[in-house]
Amino acid sequence: MTMFKLAAKNFFRGGAKAWLRVVVLSLAFIVIIGLQGLYQGVAEQASHAMIDAELGGGQYWHPKYDPQNALALSDAHGAVPDPLQKLVAAGQATPILVVQGYMASKGSLRPVLLKGIPPAQHVLSVPTQTLGGADIPAPALIGTRMASEAGLAAGDVATVRWRDAKGTFDAQDVRVAQVMNTSVQSIDVGTVWLPLETLRQMARMPGEATLVVLAPGPVGSGSSRIAPDATAWNFKDLDFLLADIHAMIRAKEAGASIIYIILLFLAMLAILDTQLLSIFYRKKEIGTMMALGLTRGSVIRLFTLEGALNAVLAALVGALYGIPLLTFVVTKGIPMPQVVEQAGYSIGERIYPSYSAALVVGTTALVCVVTTIVSYLPTRQIATLQPTEALRGRLG
Repeated sequence: MTMFKLAAKNFFRGGAKAWLRVVVLSLAFIVIIGLQGLYQGVAEQASHAMIDAELGGGQYWHPKYDPQNALALSDAHGAVPDPLQKLVAAGQATPILVVQGYMASKGSLRPVLLKGIPPAQHVLSVPTQTLGGADIPAPALIGTRMASEAGLAAGDVATVRWRDAKGTFDAQDVRVAQVMNTSVQSIDVGTVWLPLETLRQMARMPGEATLVVLAPGPVGSGSSRIAPDATAWNFKDLDFLLADIHAMIRAKEAGASIIYIILLFLAMLAILDTQLLSIFYRKKEIGTMMALGLTRGSVIRLFTLEGALNAVLAALVGALYGIPLLTFVVTKGIPMPQVVEQAGYSIGERIYPSYSAALVVGTTALVCVVTTIVSYLPTRQIATLQPTEALRGRLG
């Protein structure tokens, strides 16, 4: 305790320079925690949105289905296996049929994916209930981005064209039942949702589907209720389906680490320089302490403790302005520019960062350990210092 008081007294003796180091180091705390929380929030927000609207608790794919291979889509359909059909009947899964086609509207023609889904399903958050209206012969559901590109609004009529299972091209008028607003672009851009039975009749694929989406949560854990060899369809868990999101977050975190290193380098450089100058100018003080019986190890610990106080005080100062700032950001969110929307990220108009206790404690511990190591390195020359030489103002 006495050594801590002495170290604190020596630290505060530094005046404005000492507090400047603390402020710079506190900025490193806030920037690291802020950016890491931002990326964590993006990952959670995008994952939750995709799980609710598209991925569910996992998906079973037809063996020939590959969303990255449009040429194989015409063969990626088949009868739903019995184990999956039982889940569909129990409301724990929903089948989706995907057919490649075109949409003509407002004098333009564009390629689209026609996706059939049961209107009464509750597995996904897609508002498919509007597809069950009996007053519309061929209802269609599209997203706001698709509506903007095609120049359509609720109640408008467009023509869709496709090739059925027999290879015959056909076309039909559909009426937009609803324009949904969703942050998940993969269920919006270039996608037209139709009632499953309607699309099956149009494509001449009775009882068939391209994939089956399981209900999210423990009920829809997928492989826990169906043995891997119970169906020939391929099960894709959330780790696989969210791999792109996780890869994007890792890439962003790697880029942000450059900022972390620069901030820590500037702060550690200031602390290292302070320790070197402190040892140089306090030679006689060191010699006096050693002559009075203080061991070299105790002197080293004293100077190391003085340097470590920078991290402790920086954490406290950072908490004073960082907690209100980060709380405000979490509450209000960060508005996203249009360029993010065009990049295809499922994060909506605002990002809400997520700050966990592990993130705050881990970052604080990391900075404190690095600061302590940097504070210790210059003190090693004290181990070979002779008290008589120090009293004369020499370092040996």
